Amino acid sequence: MLSILLPTDFSKNSINAIKYALEFFKYQKVQFYFMHAYRNEFYDHDELVSRAVFDDVLLKVKTASENNLKKLLQEFEELTPNPRYTYHSISANNSLVEEANEIAEHKNIDLIVMGTKGKSNERHIIFGSHTFQVLKYVDCPVLAIPSNYKNTQPKNILFPTDFLIPYKRRELKLLSILSKSYRSLIDIIYISTSNKLSIRQQDHKDFVKDALIVNKVNFKIINSKKVADAIKLYIETNNIDMITMVNTQHSFLEDMLFPSTIDKVSFGLDIPLLALQNTTRN
Repeated sequence: MLSILLPTDFSKNSINAIKYALEFFKYQKVQFYFMHAYRNEFYDHDELVSRAVFDDVLLKVKTASENNLKKLLQEFEELTPNPRYTYHSISANNSLVEEANEIAEHKNIDLIVMGTKGKSNERHIIFGSHTFQVLKYVDCPVLAIPSNYKNTQPKNILFPTDFLIPYKRRELKLLSILSKSYRSLIDIIYISTSNKLSIRQQDHKDFVKDALIVNKVNFKIINSKKVADAIKLYIETNNIDMITMVNTQHSFLEDMLFPSTIDKVSFGLDIPLLALQNTTRN
């Protein structure tokens, strides 16, 4: 059984991500945790003008959060009834990152599904601030869904890698489960000017191959110095429906998260991104 965290601020963007998750995982047994962390909303509340009204405003925000979550769960239980699903709600006077990390640890969460607005008119913004924070600071895989994205049956998944880090079997198993449900083809591409792998890289490649043994997988080497351009071209020419990256220090995904290097990544995210954090949890 999968355990999936669905953070929400009740915006259209987050609701779309929840709809996506409920449709995408319909063949799996899943525990869904709907979560609203309202600490920032409380401190930014218009009525919080003095310490004297602190408790009253906090109660008001807390009650609204709990009621909105209850209403949201009822709506989705009616909209997508599925005997494989179990729903839970968590309303917390906490920050999004702190609460997500606590839930991921205590509930043994396999995946966080969130919405992302994609690239805006400002070139330095790819992710919304909430998604950015979770991608950077929460030790759990994240599936980021672009606004209004509807395709819940990915046929082609792209996994760019340099094979330099040892992957975690649990996270590769997650990728395997996601792709197996829709018989997706996983294209694992190594972008380099050399066709030869080191012994370390070959061992990591063999580990990936073993972890994805039940899936349809293509391993390819693409001769290029420009990683971002090569990935963009591959997405455009191979009908890619989802991209998987590993979020580690000095990784390509990490580069995407920094405004100083964002112009190097000219492809906006208009397909879902599965960010593996490569962390160890039970």
